[in-house]
Amino acid sequence: MPKLWNETIDAHRAAVREAILEATVALVAEHGALSVTMSQVAQQAGIGRATLYKYFPDVESILIAWHDGQLAGHLEHLTRVTASGGDAGQQLEATLEVHAMMTHEHHGPPWAAIVHGGDARHRQDAFIQDALRSAASSGAIRNDMTPEELANYCLHALAAAANLPSKAAVRRLVQLTLDGLRPKP
Repeated sequence: MPKLWNETIDAHRAAVREAILEATVALVAEHGALSVTMSQVAQQAGIGRATLYKYFPDVESILIAWHDGQLAGHLEHLTRVTASGGDAGQQLEATLEVHAMMTHEHHGPPWAAIVHGGDARHRQDAFIQDALRSAASSGAIRNDMTPEELANYCLHALAAAANLPSKAAVRRLVQLTLDGLRPKP
């Protein structure tokens, strides 16, 4: 029987899962997403291939799980920021600024775009749409477009934060994005 890494089965499983995620991200960063095999992941994580397959069917699934974990952390941070108070317009501004700063600071490796779709993108869109819906209801932003359209605008505009040279430039980008959301005179 293999030695448990932790005192409880649940803690052991969580530690093995984390080791798999870390090993995969390191290998993909070094070799590229298309070059990594499950055998390499198992070896890097210090587990057998059979154990690895109990957790994930393929490298893509591991990367998706890693990305979902990253996004969950970002969404928790956004939730804390928006729950800190202020009116709907201030909460929207804080939400967009946090999102833009995260994009600027942690835009991730090039392969992250491969897994940034589906449920992860849907949760991000829903969060931004809720903030936009509240701001539109309060009159802080325009209401002649759907929250879905406005969220699409915001997320695409703020994606530019990944290439900006400073936090000051990111803040200016957020203000420019907010200017596009202002109600028509």
